[in-house]
Amino acid sequence: MSQQVPVIVLREDTERTRGRDAQRNNIMAAVVIAEAVKSSLGPKGMDKMLVDSFGDVTVSNDGATILKEMDVAHPAAKMVIEVAKTVDNEVGDGTTTAAVLTGGLLKNAEELLDQKIHPTTIISGYRKAAEKSAAILDDIAEKVDTTKSAAYKKILRDVAMTAMSSKFISGTKGELAKVVVDAVLEIVKGTPEGEEISIENIPRQKQVGMQAMETELVKGLVLDKEIVHPSMPKRIENAKIALFECPLEVSKTEYDAKISISDPTSMQTFLDEEDKMLKSMVDKIVEVGANVVIAQKGIDDVVQHYLAKNGIMAVRRIKKSDVERVHKTTGASIVSKIPNLTKSDLGKAKLIEQRRVADDKMLFVEGTPKSAVVTLLVRGGTDHVVDEVDRALNDALYVVRDVVINPYIVYGGGAVEGQLAVRLRDYASSLEGREQYAANAFADAIESLPAILAENGGLDPIDVLVSLRSAHTEGKTTYGVDLDKGKVADMKKSRIIEPAIVKKQVIASASEAAQMLLKIDDVISSKGGGMPGGPGGEGDFDEE
Repeated sequence: MSQQVPVIVLREDTERTRGRDAQRNNIMAAVVIAEAVKSSLGPKGMDKMLVDSFGDVTVSNDGATILKEMDVAHPAAKMVIEVAKTVDNEVGDGTTTAAVLTGGLLKNAEELLDQKIHPTTIISGYRKAAEKSAAILDDIAEKVDTTKSAAYKKILRDVAMTAMSSKFISGTKGELAKVVVDAVLEIVKGTPEGEEISIENIPRQKQVGMQAMETELVKGLVLDKEIVHPSMPKRIENAKIALFECPLEVSKTEYDAKISISDPTSMQTFLDEEDKMLKSMVDKIVEVGANVVIAQKGIDDVVQHYLAKNGIMAVRRIKKSDVERVHKTTGASIVSKIPNLTKSDLGKAKLIEQRRVADDKMLFVEGTPKSAVVTLLVRGGTDHVVDEVDRALNDALYVVRDVVINPYIVYGGGAVEGQLAVRLRDYASSLEGREQYAANAFADAIESLPAILAENGGLDPIDVLVSLRSAHTEGKTTYGVDLDKGKVADMKKSRIIEPAIVKKQVIASASEAAQMLLKIDDVISSKGGGMPGGPGGEGDFDEE
């Protein structure tokens, strides 16, 4: 009988791991990512300093920021980073928790795999536990009474302060929480019924100088631009705004053109004609009655001169997002050709003024009629501080918005996790077969979160877990880890409040990612880049 010749289907430089090895590698990569951000969880968490390839430094303890800045090669690790990004995009907070929980679920799953429990059984148990967790969260979440204005505002402020308590600026969280709540409620007031409340409607202008607590809320738009000509007015009341997305310059032709001039008078005629074209632009703006010009592109020096002579204020090269905001808030139409400008295209504002902010000049647009607009002027002593204040405000804005959209809250400090773990273990005993093990492993992973909080706060995690378990077994559902007192206490009294929707999103995203990674039993990584059908590409089989 002739010897069989092996057929090599994959390229020579392709790496392949399968079965238990593939699972072990993927789990290890995910756990490494979780371990990397674990120490930054909670109010006593530490910061990370990340230096990119250009030498730019980021100092943060925000999970999403840390994971975005990390240059990760392993595909499983990238999936954990995707979890954090999803949570950040959807609810704005809980990114570190999501990454740590994904790692915890996979670490516990590995122990079950070592006990010869099949991945499909673990996945099934995890799925049922995740569904049960969502049901438990619905059960323990408290509805916020939105009719009582003062109490509602206090809850929103507590939610914002809880989100910022783990940040570098936790010392000034009280002042910042007030600013954040006012900003969100102002936007809610101006948002039509049925339209989504977007945090993008609260732009943040970062400016180095002063302290973080001097971050202020401006009821209006702040454009990070200064007026183009020194002779222009610096303040205009009852502004009529012309908004251009085209340059206020003589447009260049799309093709190369040469003009032959034989005598000096022709040269002068040519220059006069150019001047006339530029003056006609300004005449059109004056004719419709505009007294403020906001341009997305450039403004020619001659046009600046004529605008200044007519007492018209102008700014140029503003961001496209700011152009859209000006359009939305003042009602100014975005004009793409100057001859098309009409009176009905003009926007309105009660006041437009250039003010000095630290070393820079900025344009403040206040009293806009179309929709409410607010800008957060973010302050801090250095660039790194301003960036970290901005990240903290982003989280706080999101959690306040989450409660406004979905008015249900839960108590933080590990209180939710303690309650979930107790009730999930009860639920696990109702499952059949080995799925019980998986549901218990899910409960253990959730319970590891308060243990990490305690560890980061310098407490003994085992002592804390024992106290937390006994409190929740006795029905003290709002008890969690109070890091200031160094013991388990009532989070309702401590006002540690979180949006229920954040917890739901964290558990859903982490369990889905863990299930997806557990389902993989074969990793084929190709290093080469052959052309399909060509040498080394698809359809090219070597025989040995």
